[in-house]
Amino acid sequence: MPQRANAPHPGTGGGKPPRHVAIIMDGNGRWAKARHLPRIAGHRKGVEAVRRISRAARELGIEVLTLYAFSSENWRRPEEEVRDLMGLLRRFLQTEAEDLIREDVRLRVIGEYRALSADLVAMIDETVARTQRNHGPMLVIALNYGSQAEITAAARRLATDVASGGLIPDEIDEARFERALATHDLPPLDLMIRTSGEQRLSNFLLWQAAYAELMFVDTLWPDFDKAALEAALEGFAARHRRFGGL
Repeated sequence: MPQRANAPHPGTGGGKPPRHVAIIMDGNGRWAKARHLPRIAGHRKGVEAVRRISRAARELGIEVLTLYAFSSENWRRPEEEVRDLMGLLRRFLQTEAEDLIREDVRLRVIGEYRALSADLVAMIDETVARTQRNHGPMLVIALNYGSQAEITAAARRLATDVASGGLIPDEIDEARFERALATHDLPPLDLMIRTSGEQRLSNFLLWQAAYAELMFVDTLWPDFDKAALEAALEGFAARHRRFGGL
């Protein structure tokens, strides 16, 4: 059976750092509740953790770090909390843009982020554009992202190509489908980490995680630091990745 075009090869876990790490950043609210603080205080600490871990990832040689910042389901949260989260995103873009440029980091955003407010979309587009000449590691932020919606959109694009006569159904294989995803030009996902002890993927990178190593850690996201990331990488290095083989 032919291997997917960008599929990793068996054994790449042993002793080697992952190229692409994704993190479900969970636990901000519980961090705040344990300290009798409002939820926004947990989210502020969570932004500090984003800065800390994005730098740690670069120091540890990770090529791509993908962070689940705001899911398509997060709109169900109270309006005040959503407004606070958008404010923190604005502040992050304002304060981090120059550091990303200086540290040669490329910023990417995946998800339906254009549904956000016009001023925020403009800030995102400007920051992404300013970092595109960089050649270093990549920071990918998933905003208003849902994996089922991403997969559905990819299927719709391929169906449109078939309907227009530009594609025949037999030409649709795994590699062709992957090229229709938002992550088509990224390395395969090697490691998925979720903080706070919850053990589910929450509609994040479902296709991409097919053969990723999964780690669920009890640490709440605001407390996740370089040592915790190093421990996850050590655990990854100890695993033997077979991808269905022996």
